[in-house]
Amino acid sequence: MSQSNPFSLHNETALITGGGSGIGLAVAQCMAEAGARVVIAGRNQVQLEEAVGTIGANAAYVQHDVTDLQGAAAFEEQVRDIAGAITILVNNAGMNLKKTALETTNEAFRQILDTHVLGAHALYRAFAPGMIKCGHGSILYTASMASFIGIPQVIAYSAAKSAYLGMVRVLATECSPFGVRVNAIAPGWITTKMSRQAMQADPTREQKVLSRTPLGHFGEPEDIGWAAVYLCSPAAKYITGAVLPVDGGTSIGF
Repeated sequence: MSQSNPFSLHNETALITGGGSGIGLAVAQCMAEAGARVVIAGRNQVQLEEAVGTIGANAAYVQHDVTDLQGAAAFEEQVRDIAGAITILVNNAGMNLKKTALETTNEAFRQILDTHVLGAHALYRAFAPGMIKCGHGSILYTASMASFIGIPQVIAYSAAKSAYLGMVRVLATECSPFGVRVNAIAPGWITTKMSRQAMQADPTREQKVLSRTPLGHFGEPEDIGWAAVYLCSPAAKYITGAVLPVDGGTSIGF
């Protein structure tokens, strides 16, 4: 532990999936600022290149689709060749589907699960052994308010994000003896390009969200980024199996 700063990520190397934009990019930026070397992953190479330019010299990228479950081991080797051993894994890549349960096809449901649940599990199996071997590591999942409260028209997304909570608890118990911690962050409504577009198209939904958020405003991506830094830092060394809501009070609001 850094004696001067227990929130430092110096000597850590973090992999953030979905790190090219939005919350993932903010997590990467905050971790880099906290001293970590960061590797971001995603499908869009141009977006990843631009993101690395934004983060700075302490960042690199690897193009990867998390739904390529069979390619997870090769992806781990590629990341290790570029950045060395990963000590922080942030399973952030995701997608949404706004349809009622009756409108959601089996194929669409499966695509959401493949991206969030199976994709994250494949990366856990690829990267956790290295952390276990060296007796040090932190794994973080990006959950959601949909993990806690009923939100209409997101049945597949809610199922996937709720699955994260069970995964975190199981993995925390399995990994703890080896010095590896597993936690999650549950963001509330955060101001990103995607969320702005969604709210502009549905002002009634925006007012409903704000009316049940005690702080009365949307969060910023860096609110999630700094929470991620905390959970992966020595300051949180006695925290595992936890889910931290970063939501302005939404999950307890009325």
